[in-house]
Amino acid sequence: MTKSKRSGVELPDEDALVREIVGLRRGFHELPDALSAESAARIRRQALEQIMGVKLTALGSYSLDAERAAARHCENFIGAAQVPVGITGPLRIRGRWVSEEEDIFVPLATTEGALIASTNRGCRAIRDAGGAVVRVEDVGVTRAPVFRTSGIEDTSRFLDWVVDNESEIRRVMEETSSYLRLIDIRPQVFGTSIYLRFRFSSGDAMGMNMATVACDRAVHGLIEPATGVPCVALSGNFCVDKKPSAVNFLEGRGKRVHAEVVLEKRILEDCLKTTASELVEVQYRKNLLGSIAAGSMGFNAHFANVLAAFFIATGQDVAQVAEGSMGVTCVEPRGEGGVIASVFLPDLPLGAVGGGTALDTQQEALALLGVHRPTERSGGAAMRLAEILGATVLAGELSLLAAFTSGDLASAHERLGRGPLPGAG
Repeated sequence: MTKSKRSGVELPDEDALVREIVGLRRGFHELPDALSAESAARIRRQALEQIMGVKLTALGSYSLDAERAAARHCENFIGAAQVPVGITGPLRIRGRWVSEEEDIFVPLATTEGALIASTNRGCRAIRDAGGAVVRVEDVGVTRAPVFRTSGIEDTSRFLDWVVDNESEIRRVMEETSSYLRLIDIRPQVFGTSIYLRFRFSSGDAMGMNMATVACDRAVHGLIEPATGVPCVALSGNFCVDKKPSAVNFLEGRGKRVHAEVVLEKRILEDCLKTTASELVEVQYRKNLLGSIAAGSMGFNAHFANVLAAFFIATGQDVAQVAEGSMGVTCVEPRGEGGVIASVFLPDLPLGAVGGGTALDTQQEALALLGVHRPTERSGGAAMRLAEILGATVLAGELSLLAAFTSGDLASAHERLGRGPLPGAG
């Protein structure tokens, strides 16, 4: 037996705990609460090493706060998977939350060789053009419970009750958080199923947890008791979270972002090694017609690449790349041999506080971007983050599309993604 330094409680020694896990007498989640997160992670790793016959040395080497990670972010914590982080920029942005005088350096976490180099070239083109114009709308995060009625008449009574009691629903929901505000309620009915799509503003937080808690409180504490209509699931998929969807494409979710830049002939030729006519054609035939042929909801070259790298670096929910990657890239002729290029991201859930943004390395990435809390206006930090992401996505689109016109895509991946390993002969 050993004594926990945190609580003074007598604990079985670590070797005994490892043996119990290996012998299936104790689950990975059943370690004593008095153990530190570091100790619990070490025990789980040792047990896994014995069970699977592998070494987990690298997983046990990390800089994050294990206590926070185990308590708030990751059950059965054993360590951390490291993703390389590179920097791209400086990027110039003409936004409302980012000044055009600022030099923005964007951290991206990725294992894909050439992604950061390519995005960096797009940043240079945008900078040479005087910056990207970016505008962000805070559309709001959504949660949509599904209810079951007995038929049309019961559905009508239920919907009438929701309209008549919207102010009370709002009061109950907004009591759960000082940052949450109910914007509206949109119903959708199929047979005996009613979906109530609640839309919230959530300040600097992405807000899904807030929305879920608020809906749970209102559904079980107010709506079900008052109407007698049962809720089948707190999320009925009409939200729509972590899935591409037409409703989010059309109505938006989280932040809705527009970013554009005008590139003169000189910049196209000197920086991007392309021409206006070539860029317009590849955009038309690849991003638009090709996406139509595939039935895709992403009319773009690779939004998901930049989104995933940005999300991992800054502590966003990476699964929401599934919805965030919807969107449209446009390239149109402008002036003598130039173009105006733009991106539209209708569904971008992200936050500057909460969730993974609290982890140590993610905090440093946010600090690099000048995203700090508190801000002068609630929600300003998240709006700044969205402006930066919109411009970065635009940079990534420009460079990749240009690489298609010049035939550089494969050679760049060959050079940067398949370079010789250190020490290799």
